[in-house]
Amino acid sequence: MRQIHKQMSRRQILAGGAAALMLSPAAFTQSFQPRFRPVPTQYIAALGDPLARSGSNAEEWGLWRLDPGPRGVYLDDYDKLQARGGVAPANWTLNNEDWWLEEHGLIMEAPEFPLTPGFYQVTGGREVEAVLTVHAKASDGSQYWELNNNASIYDVTHLRCRSGRYTSTSGNGSCSPENAKQSDFPVNPGAEMPAVEGCEKQDYWVLIVTAIAEL
Repeated sequence: MRQIHKQMSRRQILAGGAAALMLSPAAFTQSFQPRFRPVPTQYIAALGDPLARSGSNAEEWGLWRLDPGPRGVYLDDYDKLQARGGVAPANWTLNNEDWWLEEHGLIMEAPEFPLTPGFYQVTGGREVEAVLTVHAKASDGSQYWELNNNASIYDVTHLRCRSGRYTSTSGNGSCSPENAKQSDFPVNPGAEMPAVEGCEKQDYWVLIVTAIAEL
């Protein structure tokens, strides 16, 4: 997933404080403009309609603070990973009932869930850059998100980064990376991740994060 991206411009705070995240989304967007600090490239795993510009399911979105690709383990090396007790050389631990693959057939560490409320400068590495605002959780556990710049999820998706989550509903070990085929990779940009026997699969959109707001 490694890419080189230009640094985003910094904005000024009109009024601030973490308490602002408790305002309604409309009031918050109209009243505040965040100031960003550039960060080493991070990645968001997002779910939703690719044409959506807002939604209420950010609690289902995750964040990789480090590029998970170079920290991954190829499917062909799954036996070596098992021999290490499921601990990867990059020191993350595989959950055989809930695991992730990227576009080259690398088993990845899971992202952090959920997203921390705040502002994320995001891009797909193409033409569009946008600010993703993630609001605090509502009383029902849902978490509102919105993109500015009239951007949709698709507009800020890095199409060359593919990400699939594979889970077992039976809990009997039927969903294993051992059932995945290295020959199914690499996955074409924008294409779905391959199915794996015994697993339920969920494809995630991958958004590149270049800066995060200072609250």
